[in-house]
Amino acid sequence: MSAWPRLPLRSLAATAAVALAAGTLTLAAAPARAAACTGYVGLTFDDGPGGNTPNLLNALRQNGLRATLFNEGRYATAYPAEVRAEVSAGMWVGNHSYTHPHLTQVSQAQVDSEISRTQQAIASAGGGTPRLFRPPYGETNATVRSVEAKYGLKEIIWDVDSQDWNGASTDAIVQAAGRLTNGQVILMHDWPANTVAAIPRIARGLAGRGLCAGMISPQTGRAVAPA
Repeated sequence: MSAWPRLPLRSLAATAAVALAAGTLTLAAAPARAAACTGYVGLTFDDGPGGNTPNLLNALRQNGLRATLFNEGRYATAYPAEVRAEVSAGMWVGNHSYTHPHLTQVSQAQVDSEISRTQQAIASAGGGTPRLFRPPYGETNATVRSVEAKYGLKEIIWDVDSQDWNGASTDAIVQAAGRLTNGQVILMHDWPANTVAAIPRIARGLAGRGLCAGMISPQTGRAVAPA
């Protein structure tokens, strides 16, 4: 989502690790879950995988949450073990282009390359063949959608933007998740330490409202009960 350079920001993994060690990132011993799911929401994390992915997966697992991780092809190639870890943790893996360009500003051939190379990179890393695609920055047009259709991909934007890419605090990220309603999708990212820190509180907030973390339907693009 952000125009920030993502590779340097992977050093934020160290911040998350410090938070874990200091106890400011609390992982609940008993995950918060709704007694009965009255609705489902889609938790999504863009721009992985990378050095912070293990922290993210650990927080999600410890809090009983599943999510859709929109991976960039270049990072799936660089971190294949993390792609496999995402799948092993019960997450769903989506396509977020290969190099995160502004797809509405490039040729159809370039759009095709960005999407097709990422499909192959994720599959080669053990992430399966994605069925969901999130265009970088949420930018799309008829050309982008035609290429998505060629590869059988459903375009997923978002209903709520956590603003974690823009330096949002942990409190602000939790508050953003609190606006989710049944079927809606929230945009978060793989790399911010504040996002990892927010996960236990997001889990408790959803459980308190009878909402569960669901999968995103490749037919409707809405969050539904996991298959």
